[in-house]
Amino acid sequence: MDGAVSIAKRFKVPDLVIGLTIVAFGTSAPELVVNLVAAINPSTTDLALTNIIGSNTINTFVIIGVTALVFPIKSQMSSRKFEIPLSLAAPLLLLLPVFLHDKVSRTDGIVLLIIFSCFMFIVARKTLKTRNSNQSEEIENTGKVIKKWLSFLMVAGGLMLLTVGGKIIVNSATAIAESLGISQAIIGLTIVALGTSLPELATSVVAAFKKNSDIALGNVIGSNIFNVFFVLGISATVRPLPAYHNIVADLSIAALGSLFVFIFVLTNKKYEIKRWEGFMLLCIYFAYLTWMI
Repeated sequence: MDGAVSIAKRFKVPDLVIGLTIVAFGTSAPELVVNLVAAINPSTTDLALTNIIGSNTINTFVIIGVTALVFPIKSQMSSRKFEIPLSLAAPLLLLLPVFLHDKVSRTDGIVLLIIFSCFMFIVARKTLKTRNSNQSEEIENTGKVIKKWLSFLMVAGGLMLLTVGGKIIVNSATAIAESLGISQAIIGLTIVALGTSLPELATSVVAAFKKNSDIALGNVIGSNIFNVFFVLGISATVRPLPAYHNIVADLSIAALGSLFVFIFVLTNKKYEIKRWEGFMLLCIYFAYLTWMI
């Protein structure tokens, strides 16, 4: 992660854009590896869907909740107008193929990837517009820039370790489900989703302690967008993902989390998620977790 952020800072990329892209991609890498491993095997496709839905739910309710408890999370206008609504639309869009043909097909996966490409194009334009602004001077002074060769080595080494870890997670999750006699969907929504969401938690909490709201919120919202449009898009393109029992309820909860975040940042003059709102998100998640189990 530090290697990727260092590379971005060398090109004077704004903090919000780093959070929405570089950091979000880095923290979504576990989901990508786990999903590819799960999608390749026909017997573990439930994990591919539940990992993403569970990760997005944990991102919104738990990670934003914990981060807001540490320090209230402020939002930028661009997040309120574009990224947060897109993260709200993501789980709602997944409901469409579920209702139409009870699965996320290869065609659906390609559509998700096209939407993701449009998102990246818009973010790239935003980067070019702000690159030479006053904000770029602030970027150069935020965080230590690592040597180029070390940055690329850290990124490559991290990706190799993630590949090994992804196979271990999928195999272990399947073994746990079989030994406890419960569905892969429950394991994917809880244990696997929590495990792959730990990078988002660490990144956002550290950013909150440093009072860097752009990366704290951008990381979570960007990760939610990456998870659905990029990770799930690639997974469904590799192999169609059949819907599982309770997928509609789980997608609705994921959408509800983004809706709460959207409401929170619009209903106060500082456009921030306050501590009591973070606590509320945590309470809702634990109520949902109790119902699900």
